[in-house]
Amino acid sequence: MTVYRDVERFADPATSKTPVDKAPDPQLGTGLIDHERYINPEFAKREWDQIWTKTWLMGADIDDLANPGDFVVTQIGRQSIVLTRDEEGGVNAFYNVCSHRGNQVAYEASGNQKVFRCSYHAWTYNLRGELINVPDEESFPQGAPCEQLSIKKVPCAEWGRWVWFSLNPDIEPLDDFLGPIPEHLNPYHFDYWARTENITVEWDCNWKTCVDAFNESYHVLETHPQIQRVCDEYNVQIDCYEKHSRYLIPFGSPSSHLKDDKTIDDSNRGWMLASGLNPDDYEGDAAGVRRALQLHIRESALENGYDFSDMNDDQLTDDYHYFAFPNVTFNLFHTRFSMFRQRPHETDPNKMYFDLMSYELTPMGSDKPECPPHRQFKNGDEPYNVVYEQDAANCEKQQKGFHQIGFRGMWISDQELRVRHFHKVLDDYMN
Repeated sequence: MTVYRDVERFADPATSKTPVDKAPDPQLGTGLIDHERYINPEFAKREWDQIWTKTWLMGADIDDLANPGDFVVTQIGRQSIVLTRDEEGGVNAFYNVCSHRGNQVAYEASGNQKVFRCSYHAWTYNLRGELINVPDEESFPQGAPCEQLSIKKVPCAEWGRWVWFSLNPDIEPLDDFLGPIPEHLNPYHFDYWARTENITVEWDCNWKTCVDAFNESYHVLETHPQIQRVCDEYNVQIDCYEKHSRYLIPFGSPSSHLKDDKTIDDSNRGWMLASGLNPDDYEGDAAGVRRALQLHIRESALENGYDFSDMNDDQLTDDYHYFAFPNVTFNLFHTRFSMFRQRPHETDPNKMYFDLMSYELTPMGSDKPECPPHRQFKNGDEPYNVVYEQDAANCEKQQKGFHQIGFRGMWISDQELRVRHFHKVLDDYMN
């Protein structure tokens, strides 16, 4: 039985650089969400036409494109896109295909080079995808004019720590597409963060199955019991915007599903010790730990090399969790966050790619650590994150359930409002 406890929020709407006012809940009805959208190949084909070729997509971390000549190859569906930093410092995005006979021009996932030279017939392109050399050009009776045979470019832009691209040549400006997200997240000053992890995990589920999992906290009670002593997943503020959404989850306080709000367990003790607080001073007052942590983190920030002046007090403990349609999540804490995206499989709606990038805030005056090389593997082949592994286990079982004749469709609660909102935005694009 849920213990209905109020959680005090310490973010002053009048001074917070990240807006914290509750957005009005949209009226989205109570109907079932059809499970066919998760398994039907025809629906996946329509998604490609209406979602993946119409929206802005996150392509790469800026650290991968820090210098002229740096490039990254990113995949969406069957489309391979090359992102580059050119000699003048601009970012570019173009299809990974030679205009001659369709060979690819970039053969590594990332790197640094001055040109892209087709390995088949040596047609050569610069960092902007412009054709600059055709061997034996005189042998083409129709001509081989470089200005007409450059690789087709796609829109690209920078925001935060990332380069974004779109397969839609008429896409609206990135800032317009992202709506409130830049205003909300710019106070985190992403330039000061270091990427510490970069992996791709193949999950046996639809990409939306995974999006749904991270858009609600209702599952924490059963799926993540290990975090209930430090996470009140019930008293969550949910905000839905035009395309995007967020929830604000109090951390440092025990779950409202726990009758005991006095005991400080090992997980909370560890957090307190790491922050410089003595857990023994708060024994019997687990509910008061969250505020104590906020005040202590604020008071000790500068001596620890951090400037949290643009963050409100709640941001010093809580999970500020943002979803940017169609497939990017920012899971933000004060000195660490995860950014992940869900990409559809090229052909199978029952499979997807989970891209996880982890970041840590670098103390002032410290060098940024180097990010380990990108790794890709199937879920279950190696460990990567206990919480996300628990989510993956659910999603893969859920995907099997979607194929059962007896399943009627998804029955959604108010705690899952972001799930319903996501599917409403999806339907708006699809229809």
